[in-house]
Amino acid sequence: MLTDASIELRSPAPSLLLRFVKWVVARQAPVFPHDEAGFHAVMTGRKLPLDAAMPESFRSRFLVEEREVLGSRVVTLHPKSGPAQWHMLYFHGGGFVRPMFKEHWPLVAEMVKVCGISVTVPLYPVVPEAGYAAQDDLADAVYAELAATHDPARIVLNGDSAGGHMALALALRLAKAGGPMPGKLALFAPWLDLGLADPAIAAVEPHDIMLKIVTLRACGALVAAGRGLEDPAVSPLYASPADLAQLPPTRIWTGRQDLFIVDSRTFLGKLRAAGVDAKLYEYEAAPHVFMAITPTREAKDAIRLVREFIAA
Repeated sequence: MLTDASIELRSPAPSLLLRFVKWVVARQAPVFPHDEAGFHAVMTGRKLPLDAAMPESFRSRFLVEEREVLGSRVVTLHPKSGPAQWHMLYFHGGGFVRPMFKEHWPLVAEMVKVCGISVTVPLYPVVPEAGYAAQDDLADAVYAELAATHDPARIVLNGDSAGGHMALALALRLAKAGGPMPGKLALFAPWLDLGLADPAIAAVEPHDIMLKIVTLRACGALVAAGRGLEDPAVSPLYASPADLAQLPPTRIWTGRQDLFIVDSRTFLGKLRAAGVDAKLYEYEAAPHVFMAITPTREAKDAIRLVREFIAA
């Protein structure tokens, strides 16, 4: 049962800066084509995309560690004072098919700075050049390394969009395997159902300046690689109540002009029905992954709430 306390509208109207950024984004070429044929054309025979380079200024602002895990680069940013008590494992978005965007790095930096935590970022291989199993294997390996050297109760799993899916899917695999569970889950606009089956999503689509249903369904089918879209390993929205009940305290942040808000609300209800300490923060007229627009009032509020969630 959803209650007034389980969903909180944090911003009843968009800030002027957010309005301006949306106006600019709406006039740029889309990150993903807005039709299925265009999506497949981009994916077919493309040159392997590269992760956006970490800004060199980070080396003076943070303590930076870099290593390789299963052939992929993994970057950890610590506060300048050294490793923090809390450690975040963050998975970037991009539909599982795009590498780290340049906008992701400032988001990571803000979380280190504002929350006073260490953040590890796996630069995972992307579909279709790599399969979903390679992404899952890397996530599992990085978490296992971290949990072996850090108290799991002080690890928070986080990600945006497809990265939110990866963080949640990792937690669900740990629950099934009986492994050490993270202390908290913080999900930014998570992609919960790769098939976007809920018909209510269509009402949000005209307002979403970034995401289109047909494109996401085509992307989801590519990532699923023949698996059923209602398989919980593919779409965590369909995880069983027994598995959900093992999840740690969870917070979700989603804009109201984001296709994923419909499934975020549904998933929140399932979490709370399973007895999980869960809450959804909504932002009026905010687009997909608005928290990456770090100068905005909305993004600052979201990251401040992450800090409070970790400190609680």
